[in-house]
Amino acid sequence: MATVTIPRATAALRPVCMLTHSYYEEDPRVRREAEALVRAGRPVEVFALRRDDDAPLGEVDGVRVHRLDVQRHQGAGLVRYLAEYLSFFARASVAATAAHRRARFALVQVHTLPDFLVFAALHFRLAGIPVVLDLHEAMPEFFRMRFPRASSHLVQRALHAQERAAIMAADAAVTVNDALAARLRALGVPSSKVTVVLNSPDLGRFDTARFERRQFMADGTLRLAYAGALTPTYELDVAVDALAEIRRERPDLPLALDVYGRGDAAEAWRERAEEDGLGNVVRFHGRIPIEDVPSALAGADIGLAPTRRTEFTDYSLSTKIFEYGAMGKPVVATRLPLVERTFPAGSIATYEAGDPRSMAAAILRLVDEPLEREARVAKTAARVRERSWETESRTYLALIEGLIRRRGTWERAASAAAAAAAEPEAAAAADIADPQPPDAGSAAYAGRP
Repeated sequence: MATVTIPRATAALRPVCMLTHSYYEEDPRVRREAEALVRAGRPVEVFALRRDDDAPLGEVDGVRVHRLDVQRHQGAGLVRYLAEYLSFFARASVAATAAHRRARFALVQVHTLPDFLVFAALHFRLAGIPVVLDLHEAMPEFFRMRFPRASSHLVQRALHAQERAAIMAADAAVTVNDALAARLRALGVPSSKVTVVLNSPDLGRFDTARFERRQFMADGTLRLAYAGALTPTYELDVAVDALAEIRRERPDLPLALDVYGRGDAAEAWRERAEEDGLGNVVRFHGRIPIEDVPSALAGADIGLAPTRRTEFTDYSLSTKIFEYGAMGKPVVATRLPLVERTFPAGSIATYEAGDPRSMAAAILRLVDEPLEREARVAKTAARVRERSWETESRTYLALIEGLIRRRGTWERAASAAAAAAAEPEAAAAADIADPQPPDAGSAAYAGRP
């Protein structure tokens, strides 16, 4: 097996390589992890998708980003998805291998989806370099939700098989919440191989002290905000219908919903707002940079986290909830298992999935009950502080550095064993070359007959 020798003096400076089928600037989890490593003194190089106007190589907050010539096609058909995945797989494997000749990576971290992207780093693991698989989502359930007609029993079995194989191909698996970790253990993955690193916000970025505090409905308008993907996973259509319900019930209550994000469902939801007579109420701003999200949320009264309930989303916990809570905003979210397990009663205001009237009632209760609203904000903020990135990053850094140190220890032990095995041969060669007897007082003489 090929090995890579890590010089003790420079081992701490060897970079981590990350592969992610996403636009790096737009992926909060990948950015948080990469930036945490950089802040801890370890260089990071990321291989990601490339947007049309992006340079092939750049640096973002100290992270070196290689942008490969592959673009994401949200809402595309199955064949297009597979072609995109395979194109990135091949390009990422080749580019990371070429970069390794220069950078000598200490560890490779692969972010999903897809799970099988980990095999683009298989040769690194065969060379003794640790590989970590970061499972952002459950791929079999995602596929069933996204491509229901193609999700036959045979296809699902194949997806579960590739998931198990991908985890076996890695030294360690990271996932985003306890429910997904329990799911992996139920599939037979050893608990010792799974680490949970929650998708929670960096409080340095989502810091209320950096922004002017808006009093609730300070200008007389109820301002709601949604910041996230505009895909069928979420039910912004239900939020639009909920605003229509509120308008019917409270025609004198001024409303505004600011939507920040992009995705294949955007146009349908824009049309839904027009149909409900809310074209001037619901404003679609498109995607904004991660750095601008806190400022956008600071100007809202309520944050919305509407998620369509499916088998897939039963394993999900929206990062938006944490971001709204970090910015001191009351939150209205779909009543999902992980929402209720993560946040205590009296914090998040929840509604029944798919029910606009239930959502409208939750929103109006926050408007009508100021003391309850402030209590919910305080409870949510406390929970966010407990599970903030400042806390979660310690778990993540301990895992990554532990794997790198273990690799270094193994290599030093192997080098020492090789050197020890070579010593008798070297001594024998010396005796042949110079058969003079050793000095009687020397260590070599001691014990000799």
